[in-house]
Amino acid sequence: MAPARFTRAGANGRLTLAVPSKGRMSEPALRICADAGLGFEATERALLVPCSNAPVDLLLVRPSDIPEYVQDGVVHLGITGANLVVEADADVLTLAELGFARCTLQAAVPEDSVYQDLASLAGLRVATAYPVTTRACLERLGIAAELVPVSGSVEAAPRLGLSDAIVDLVSTGSTASANGLRLVGTLLESQAVLVGSEAAVAEQRELVERFQLMLSGVVAARRRRYLMMNAPASALPELERLLPSMGAPSVLELAAEGQIAIHAAVEADELWNLLAPLKAAGASSILVLPVERLVP
Repeated sequence: MAPARFTRAGANGRLTLAVPSKGRMSEPALRICADAGLGFEATERALLVPCSNAPVDLLLVRPSDIPEYVQDGVVHLGITGANLVVEADADVLTLAELGFARCTLQAAVPEDSVYQDLASLAGLRVATAYPVTTRACLERLGIAAELVPVSGSVEAAPRLGLSDAIVDLVSTGSTASANGLRLVGTLLESQAVLVGSEAAVAEQRELVERFQLMLSGVVAARRRRYLMMNAPASALPELERLLPSMGAPSVLELAAEGQIAIHAAVEADELWNLLAPLKAAGASSILVLPVERLVP
């Protein structure tokens, strides 16, 4: 049930957004809200932070509580991890993937064990801090294992004799390796998501859609870079072929006869393989700039 100490979402006509108050999602969640155009000042002790330039209030709470707050109507929207939504078994809508706090829920076994893949977990004792998600994922794969719910340092469970394997969130895998564990398979991929309840979204549809638009513009912009370059006009066909831009690039004539400027937005991941071929095709004075917001 919704905590009585919080006013239900919509009571004051403003959009209420739950944001993680601590943990690795907190700072990037607040930053993406600011980049989306919300003006606010959050402090360590703040619980409810009103935005000065929009009818939006930020509620700073634990990320694991956000799926339930959204489900129960305490807030209209929330930013939390996709894995936490699954673990809470919350009845919410995932409105957008936000591209940060990426991780995977993975199974790991002691390095010297004979187990090699997820199927080998059948019949084993598996320690995890995410029993709901782990059970659902294993059942989907047809794997029956004995789950051992734990909190704190899950990696120590096999060494302490509590389990034969573990399932835990992994970002790089270095923690598992440092604890003598070997990854054997991925159960779930997760990242920060924007969630909302169907009823709350319908109640504040205009504000929700406006916030989604602003947020999606930031997410799309973070994946792209803006390229500006000069080149001989004769090189344009080859440069157009090389540029994986959104539609046709912009082409401007320069004061120098036969010279043009080319502007294009490209995927950030393409830059490693793109700049050298562009230069070889005749491009010069290449500028790579960040994109603040991109609204289709």
